[in-house]
Amino acid sequence: MEFSPLYNEDLAPVPPEKRTWNKWHIAALWIGMAVCIPTYMLASSLINQGMNWWQALITILLGNVIVLIPMILNAHVGTKYGVPLPVFLRMSFGIKGSVLASLLRGLVACGWFGIQTWIGGAAIYQLLAVMFPSMAATPFLGDFIGLNLAQALCFLFFWFINIWIVYRGIDSIKKLEAWSAPFLLLIGLCLLLWAWFRVGSLKDILNASYTLSSQNNVDFGQIFFPGLTAMVGFWATLSLNIPDFTRYAKSQKDQAMGQLIGLPPTMVFYSFIGIAVTSATVLLYGEAIWDPVVLMGKFESPVVVIISMLGLTIATLSTNIAANVVAPANGFSNMAPKKISFRMGGYLTGIIGILIFPWKLIADPQGYIFRWLIAYSALLGAMAGIMICDYYLIRKTKISVTELFNPDGPYKGWNTPAWIAFVVSLLPVIPGFLIAVGVSNPVAFPAFFNNLYSYAWFVTFFLSFIIYWLIAGKK
Repeated sequence: MEFSPLYNEDLAPVPPEKRTWNKWHIAALWIGMAVCIPTYMLASSLINQGMNWWQALITILLGNVIVLIPMILNAHVGTKYGVPLPVFLRMSFGIKGSVLASLLRGLVACGWFGIQTWIGGAAIYQLLAVMFPSMAATPFLGDFIGLNLAQALCFLFFWFINIWIVYRGIDSIKKLEAWSAPFLLLIGLCLLLWAWFRVGSLKDILNASYTLSSQNNVDFGQIFFPGLTAMVGFWATLSLNIPDFTRYAKSQKDQAMGQLIGLPPTMVFYSFIGIAVTSATVLLYGEAIWDPVVLMGKFESPVVVIISMLGLTIATLSTNIAANVVAPANGFSNMAPKKISFRMGGYLTGIIGILIFPWKLIADPQGYIFRWLIAYSALLGAMAGIMICDYYLIRKTKISVTELFNPDGPYKGWNTPAWIAFVVSLLPVIPGFLIAVGVSNPVAFPAFFNNLYSYAWFVTFFLSFIIYWLIAGKK
């Protein structure tokens, strides 16, 4: 296997003696990934569409419970065979097809990497601006860049921290997540208590949340399913490449319990903090401040600002490294295993993260969540349906790991049934996507297709699952 052109040390199966992550390591991984500014602000888009605070939290909880199912199912192969996502994809999409499939997963992470890096850099800039207000007067770098010199340097500084951890390797990620998880939960709890004590009543805070929505008398059913699909899409990426982490888990019980403990409760808890603190800002400052970076800039105590910004920076770092570097790094490595290592793949991820100009990408956060996340969830749902069907129904969880590294073996080339199922499952949601991004007029297609798009992940998941089973199951 070592002499195969498809093999390198980063893609090689993890031997049992090196599978040392228990359920608390897995839970810490999820806490570290889930505690981030996008999670804090996640409910804002739902509330802005017309939900109240508890409807938003139920939607977030349900979305994360749903996505936990394919998460645990796909995690199984990592724990049983010790292989990462790109190697797993060789089985269902073919050895050549796995390159494209893993890049489809990895490229969205490159976008998220850039966004999270920008958020981390902005937190550092905000912290320094409190202590050194003159930073705002540093030279503007022109409309093409769209930043002043201090903003650009803070972004690049945080970028280098991420790249340094990539250089240190996967074990440093385990240590980062295990150390940061309790600290991040404490920071969130302190922020909630700050809002509670400043206002004096949690009931008043939650009552104020009803002023956050710009929509009134909205039919809950009309906004629930698009919102639910977006919530599923939030972690649909990780539901594919979770084997990248569970390949280090001690047992199936550890990976399953760790994810159950770490994912849904943390998402709901931190989203609730975002709702409560933002509602408190309405009462304290007369306006809703969803962005915690902006809020913390209003704190008067330099010590509080420093601790808060340090917490935000660590939260962003722990999310970015685990959620947005590992998948594309392994995906790029899978393109040419003998030439591209995990470390080199991580460097490529970092470069793309700069080139996309993430501060411009998130200029419209609502459009990003309701257009981008739903659209990409369609691709990811189709991939997940094929992977789960292939592994559980076709292979019965029994695979030859050696053959996954054999370029002339049974998995060679492109697995045609998988790609047929993938493409066909996307067809019903394409009209809705074209309408959502403004390429097509809503009247160009029947209303059915626009409504169907609200369920994009569910549609493509079940369609690809069924189509693949009908084609491949008859072989």
